[in-house]
Amino acid sequence: MKMELMMFWLPGFYGVLSLITFGVYWWDKRAAIKGNWRIRERTLHWLALFGGWPGAWLAQLWFRHKFQKLSFRRVFRLTVAGNLAMLAAIVWLLFRG
Repeated sequence: MKMELMMFWLPGFYGVLSLITFGVYWWDKRAAIKGNWRIRERTLHWLALFGGWPGAWLAQLWFRHKFQKLSFRRVFRLTVAGNLAMLAAIVWLLFRG
């Protein structure tokens, strides 16, 4: 039962959060071009850490947003690693017995 729930909810969770994150990157790129209010990098990293990193990665490639900034990319990689570590820990805790 746990496996079926994980297989159903987990892709949906990552998909929805990735779509939201992709939209936030689009909004921030648009704001950067127009010289408007920007999204904090911290917010972009939190979205990636909690599961939106696939959308963030795609947005970085597609919009070329935050792609050149090495310091941002380094932290982004850490957020991806952190998210995958959290996911592994959750899966281990759920299925260890």
